Amino acid sequence: MFRSLFHCLLLTLLAAGAQASETIRLGLNYPGTGNYKSEGLELRRGALLAVEEINRRGGVLGQPLELISRNSAAREEKARANVDRFAAQGVSMILGGATSEEAIAAGKRARELGLLYFPTLGYANDITGREGHRHLFRETNSAWMSARVLGEYLSWHLPNRRYYYISLDDAWGHSMEQALREATKSRDRARHGYSRIPAHGARRDDYLAALKKAEASNADVLVVVLLGQNLVQTMRLTSDLQLNKRLQIIVPNLTASIVEQAGPQVMEHVIGTKAWTWRVPAQTGSAEGQAFVEAYISQHQGYPGSTAASAYGIVRQWAAAVQRAGSSESQAVIEALEDHRYSLLKDEQYWRSFDHQNVQSIYAVRVRSRSEIMQDRFKQDYFSIIHRLDGEQAAPSLDDWQQERGEELMLQ
Repeated sequence: MFRSLFHCLLLTLLAAGAQASETIRLGLNYPGTGNYKSEGLELRRGALLAVEEINRRGGVLGQPLELISRNSAAREEKARANVDRFAAQGVSMILGGATSEEAIAAGKRARELGLLYFPTLGYANDITGREGHRHLFRETNSAWMSARVLGEYLSWHLPNRRYYYISLDDAWGHSMEQALREATKSRDRARHGYSRIPAHGARRDDYLAALKKAEASNADVLVVVLLGQNLVQTMRLTSDLQLNKRLQIIVPNLTASIVEQAGPQVMEHVIGTKAWTWRVPAQTGSAEGQAFVEAYISQHQGYPGSTAASAYGIVRQWAAAVQRAGSSESQAVIEALEDHRYSLLKDEQYWRSFDHQNVQSIYAVRVRSRSEIMQDRFKQDYFSIIHRLDGEQAAPSLDDWQQERGEELMLQ
């Protein structure tokens, strides 16, 4: 009797072990604490929705997906250490992150370990430019792409204006400011002034000093190249100083969580860019996009933002590439992704082979007035699309990319 029970228990344990070994694991580097924790929550929600959807359809190559999440706190050293931990747990790919430095550091470590890395919320040109490599694919747009759509809109609607830039002192801040100066013809730093905000440990006095300089500059347009809590604090001070009453505020990369945290009244009429809003699926006739929006609303009683959509799209596209390749091995998946065209949450997108940048349409948006937002059922309908640029027009050309790369003209 005892022997029979022991035998049954052993078989059960072996079966459980076999089932666990058949699970395909994905690693999510997300900012669960720190300046970008709201964006981190969106990342996790979007990735989990994709995993649930794929598993309902039978998984990938007949195997279920499992998402393993680790807090990176938006710090490159933590993100890189997390990559090692993910690898030890047998993940097949890693996504996530909230800063460009984080994306670059974690992406390099993933390459050393033979894993694919998909950064999120990393907009610096360097990610797919000078620092790009074969094991990294970026779904989010680059600073160049944001600058192109903003530059075209602003040149038509606000020509010959004086600009002032408040930028984060990091790779993304520098590349975004430079790209937007080029796109708006505001290269002359004597005429179009600037201030830098420390990438780590910025204080209220740093934001206030920068805004005082902007106020004294006689600028017409204030460009705030910040993210997360740096942006929230700056926008609140902008409102306190009433600069938003006399200057057009530009925030190149807007997220729904920023509007929610800073407040619709503080953010109203701010212009920025997005690769996606919850209204885009209806405008582009995307059935899968509409299903994603409805599933998100059902689970979270609110609209998904572009951050959630990006994480969702990355997981879905990686899984589809594994299916096409018949393997989750990195080299096979790279080949299945390169130049692959698809439509998922909006119109057509593709993963460009020479730099692994996702080429997709990009939108200039304006934050709605508080009164308009408050009429919405969730009070979250934040953005009006005011301009659209096709992905091929927005993304840098092969020649642009090679000029930036220098001697290394192919991804390694």
